[in-house]
Amino acid sequence: MNHLNEKKFEDLSQFVEENLAKSNVPGLAIGVLHQGEMHTAGFGVTNVDHPLPVTDETLFQIGSVTKTFVGTAIMRLVEMGKLDLDATVQTYLPEFKVADEAASTQATLRHLLTHTCGWVGDFFHGTGDGDDALARYVADMAPLEQLAPIGTTLSYNNAAFPVLGRIIEKVTGTTFEKALHELVLEPLGLENSYLVPTDAMPHRFVAGHLEGDNGPQVAHPWPIERSNRPMGGIICHVKDLLCYARLHLGDGTTGDGTRFLSADSLAKMHSPQTTYWENEHWGLSWSVKQVSGKWQISHSGSTHGFVCMLTLFPEHDFAVAVLTNALYGGIASQAITSQALKQYLGIETPEPKPIEATEEELAAYAGLYSRPYEDVELGMLGGKLILIMTCKQGFPNEDSPPQPSPPPMTMALCEKDRLLVLDGEFKGVKAEIVRRPDGSIGWLRAGGRILPRQE
Repeated sequence: MNHLNEKKFEDLSQFVEENLAKSNVPGLAIGVLHQGEMHTAGFGVTNVDHPLPVTDETLFQIGSVTKTFVGTAIMRLVEMGKLDLDATVQTYLPEFKVADEAASTQATLRHLLTHTCGWVGDFFHGTGDGDDALARYVADMAPLEQLAPIGTTLSYNNAAFPVLGRIIEKVTGTTFEKALHELVLEPLGLENSYLVPTDAMPHRFVAGHLEGDNGPQVAHPWPIERSNRPMGGIICHVKDLLCYARLHLGDGTTGDGTRFLSADSLAKMHSPQTTYWENEHWGLSWSVKQVSGKWQISHSGSTHGFVCMLTLFPEHDFAVAVLTNALYGGIASQAITSQALKQYLGIETPEPKPIEATEEELAAYAGLYSRPYEDVELGMLGGKLILIMTCKQGFPNEDSPPQPSPPPMTMALCEKDRLLVLDGEFKGVKAEIVRRPDGSIGWLRAGGRILPRQE
C-alpha cells in the first residue's frame, strides 16, 4: 500500500464531503486508480425519498461513458476481421438511411465514432423493449435532417451509437446487450456492470434526482429506452468503472495478462481523429486533449438524473471517476476531478477568462441558431452579447415535455470565435463559432452540438 496515495485519497475525500454539502447533490461515488492502486468511496444517500448510504458498490447509471464501451467492442470486432472502420454503414446495414442521400451512402463507422456524421443527433426515440428495438430505431432515423455535410465538423451525436449497436448485432448474430457482455464486460471481469435495469435491481442502486422547488426530487422514469442503451445504458459501481479504466491505461491486456486488444488499437482509440478546438480533439469514442503536455482521455455521461465523469492520463497511469445521482451533478463532478488532478498530478485546471472585445466584434455573432430540438438567439443588449435558449425537446424520450428554458445569459469572448458564459447555471461553459470554408459563420456549437445559423 502506497501511504502517500492513501493520504491523497483521504484529502480528496474530505474535499468531496465539503463539496457535497454545498452542491446539494444527494449522493456520489468517487474512485482513483494511480500506479496500479485503487481507492474508492461513497458519500451521501441513494435516494432522498428512501435514503440508504452510498457505498463504493452502489450502482449508478454512467450515461454516455457507455459510448467508450461500445467503441471498445467495435475495436475488438475490427481485430477479429468482422468490421472495418472505414467501411460504410450500408456495408453492414444496407437498409440504413437518413434524410440526406450523401450522408446515407457515405457515412462510415469512423464518422459514427468521431461524431462527424452531421445529422440530428439527439434522437431519443423509444421503440419498445423487444429484441428488435435497435433495428426499429435505425429504420426510424430516415427523416433525420443533416445539420452539416458528412465529415465537415464535429457535432456530438447520440443517434450514431444505436447504429453502431445495430451493426454489432448484425455481425455477432445476437442482441446488443449480450454482445457487449461477451465482448467487453465478461472478459474484463466487470461482474457488477449491467445494461438491463432489472439485472441491477437486486443490488443497491441510486435514484436520479432533478432540482425541485424544495431541494432534490427523484427523477422519473429511472430506466432509459432500450433503443438508447448504446448511447448511455450501462449501470455499474465505481470499482467496476475503474477496472474498465485500467484497460485503457494499459497495453491492451487484462489483469491476468490475457490479450484483450492490441496496443495499436488502444493507441488509435486515444489518438486525435478530428479536431474539436485547437488542442481539443475526438478519438475513437473518447474525448482527447493535451493538458500540461500530457494526453488526457475522458468522457462524461448524463441521463435522467445522473451525471458521471471518467478522466484518464495514461502517461501518468492515472484515472479518476466521479458518479453522481443528480442531473446538476456536473459542477461537483468537474470540481472533484480538478481537485484530484491537482492533488495527484500537480495539474492545475485554469478557469477560462473573458478577453476584451468591442461591441462591433460581439455583434458579428448575433443571430438565430437553430436545430430541431433547440433554438439559441444571440443578440446585443446594453453593449453586451446575450444568449437566449429555447428548449424544444424533452428527455428521456420524445414524449417528455421540454425542460424549462434557462434565463438569458451574458456571453463574452475567451478566444477568437470562442464564447464564454459569464453568469447563471451555465457559468463557465464555452461555445464555439464554426465557420464555413469561405470564412462566413455557419454554425454555433453549444454543448458540443452544432446549430446552423439562420439567414
